[in-house]
Amino acid sequence: MTPLRVGVIGAGRVGAVLAAAMRSQGHEITAVAGESDASKRRAAALLPGVPIDKPTAVARSCDVLLLTVPDDMLSNVVTQLAASGALRPGQYVVHTSGSQGLAVLEPAARIGARPVAMHPAMTFSGTSRDLDRLPDCVFGVTAGPGERAWAADLVAELGGTVIWLSEELRGLYHAGLAHGANHLVTLVTQAMELLGAAGATDPAATLRPLLQAALDNALAEGDSALTGPIVRGDVNTVRAHLAEIAATAPDTLPSYLALAEATLDRVVTDGRVLPIRAQAIRRALASARQHSAQQQSHRTPLR
Repeated sequence: MTPLRVGVIGAGRVGAVLAAAMRSQGHEITAVAGESDASKRRAAALLPGVPIDKPTAVARSCDVLLLTVPDDMLSNVVTQLAASGALRPGQYVVHTSGSQGLAVLEPAARIGARPVAMHPAMTFSGTSRDLDRLPDCVFGVTAGPGERAWAADLVAELGGTVIWLSEELRGLYHAGLAHGANHLVTLVTQAMELLGAAGATDPAATLRPLLQAALDNALAEGDSALTGPIVRGDVNTVRAHLAEIAATAPDTLPSYLALAEATLDRVVTDGRVLPIRAQAIRRALASARQHSAQQQSHRTPLR
């Protein structure tokens, strides 16, 4: 790929790492914009010598502009850059939002810039560790016919793989990622809290082999990887779980109930749990939910 002159607006965890990766491939990082102390420290660590400037100056300095700002800020940033004359025809304007596509870049496209939505499906730490993980990363890309080959070349140069997304399905794509990754963190944290309350001195070490095997099996086998008391139809074990969680960690009970019901629905559909046992488990879950709601109402002060 011909060496690029790249500017970055938003020196957060994603922007600084992508810029560092592009710099390692011989591209020039002309300038970055980042206001917080954390952004400035990150830029200094990952992009030493690269000037920090205001967004309009960054946009004017480059042929490829990376917009790695939070989703809710993206529209306003693009609109202001376009209105200020900082963007120009032929310039690539690339954002890394997972949920948004090309529509948010319309102000840039009207000027003649070349819009690309390129989301790395990876959790970033904002440190050099991320650079070793990028080669395994999938990028969800939305681009017009004139930009597809360029976007594919850029992702390939970073060592990633492209999944092409239509504009209207980016929200669904991002929901799948968020549900899998973000909610997994909540789930694992709750599980560690339960194990800690049960006396485990190192809950993470206790869970690690189980979770790693479960994740590998789920990715390879889907629903066939499900194990545990619900799959076996062990009503009494489920009741015991509900009682212990309600007594020890009531804030965890709603997520346990929701996931237990979702798991039950899936194993009933594929025939692994007999209807009579499924109904008994559903009654236990419903009873626990009702009891939890009653307890919550008693704790809620009258206004």
